[in-house]
Amino acid sequence: MLNPEYPAFPILSLIGAALVIIPLPWHFQAWNSGTCLFMIWTSIACLNLGVNAIVWNNNVINHAPVWCDISSRIIVAVSVAIPASSLCINRRLYKIATMRTASISRAEKRQAVLVDLAIGAGIPFLQLIAFHIVNGHRFDIFEQVGCYPYVYNTPVAFPLVYVWPLVIGLCSAVYCVMSLRAFALRRAQFSEFLSASASLTIGRYFRLMALATAELMCTTPIAAYGLSLNARSQIHPWISYADTHFGYSRVDQWPAVLWKAQPNSTIIFDLTRWLTVFCAFIFFGFFGFADEARRNYAKAASPFIKLYRRVFPQRETEQLPPYSVSKGFQLQSVGTIPVFTRRLSIEKDHKVVSMSYSESDVSDLSPPPTADFVRRYSLSSHCEHAI
Repeated sequence: MLNPEYPAFPILSLIGAALVIIPLPWHFQAWNSGTCLFMIWTSIACLNLGVNAIVWNNNVINHAPVWCDISSRIIVAVSVAIPASSLCINRRLYKIATMRTASISRAEKRQAVLVDLAIGAGIPFLQLIAFHIVNGHRFDIFEQVGCYPYVYNTPVAFPLVYVWPLVIGLCSAVYCVMSLRAFALRRAQFSEFLSASASLTIGRYFRLMALATAELMCTTPIAAYGLSLNARSQIHPWISYADTHFGYSRVDQWPAVLWKAQPNSTIIFDLTRWLTVFCAFIFFGFFGFADEARRNYAKAASPFIKLYRRVFPQRETEQLPPYSVSKGFQLQSVGTIPVFTRRLSIEKDHKVVSMSYSESDVSDLSPPPTADFVRRYSLSSHCEHAI
């Protein structure tokens, strides 16, 4: 079946995976753990989606079962990892907006990083464990999409898998609102803290706020919509873990003709895949052109510029012999300003005395003699001769 998204989607996915990871080094140096987690998870998600879109463009063949095992687990983890990273960002922004002192100790920074890791990496790991309980069979393969996890739709699946993206999004929204309120109430102390912070500027603060808000507006409605779709679908009774995992090695393969015939499936696939790529590009738009980014780009390009100049040195201009022109014009060499020589003739003892000066020394000499000076000079010379 013709895929209208190919090759645009895989190309944009791979570009997004590369772009979103570019600002990682300087955010890592600034201890921005929530931002680093957002970059890492988004890059992994875009890379995974791009590879799947290329390999399974027009087929549902199980080319790489091990890859599909990994890929389907990445999709499960990312479904909560990106909202959890946004929660880390909003939580840190709230801490900054309500901070009492402008200085932060190294121990406090380390503690904040550990909390962010527990949220941004611990929650996705727990989600993978919970997912395995309701994972009815190994995975599915959808034409034009690739590998995808399968959740056995039982009442147990709702608290274990379905609700967590929505819960995390709502917690992030609460932190976002409290951050804005705290900023409005304590604007003076907030400005004092930012002026004393070397790793956070007011521009970066509001870019982080805009990023977290944009992610919140994208993922939370999708999580709510997906939850409502699963609630309206057929819900199987939960019997046991063994019953859920009966025939676990099965792999269901879905041609595009079949899954696109279900409008709800098409909406979910398109929204979740494209919004992941959108998150990558919007992050690079916020942080890829900032002042610190341009400084780091220049620093990274400096060795290559030096290497280029060493391999292709600039050739010096070849020197030509002096070329004289009559009437006092003399061209010293190529690439220099011509020097003009003027001759001043003064009558002394009925003889002509010649004086030469160049215009390159004009700044060091007094103005040329006037006619009145020449007459006085001639009279004084005659008087001295008479004496």
